[in-house]
Amino acid sequence: MKHEAIYALYPNVVTVDDGAGAFDANGNAVAIDQAAVAAWVDPNAYKAFRSAEYPAIGDQLDALFHAGVFPADMAAKIQAVKDKYPKG
Repeated sequence: MKHEAIYALYPNVVTVDDGAGAFDANGNAVAIDQAAVAAWVDPNAYKAFRSAEYPAIGDQLDALFHAGVFPADMAAKIQAVKDKYPKG
């Protein structure tokens, strides 16, 4: 069973057991439409896909710094750290 889909489609379900089914808060079995569960698409799936493919946040920030898009005070703080700890 796709637990996330069941919880999303059936808000009254509080427990899902792959062998026994889905149950509400009173322990009553909840009938599940397996076709609906199979067709459900996680509306937040894009978050994981994006996160896996974005460059590391440090690389993003460094690119912005080198592009000169930070306010002068932030750029000065970053440059001070770079000067304090130079590469290699």
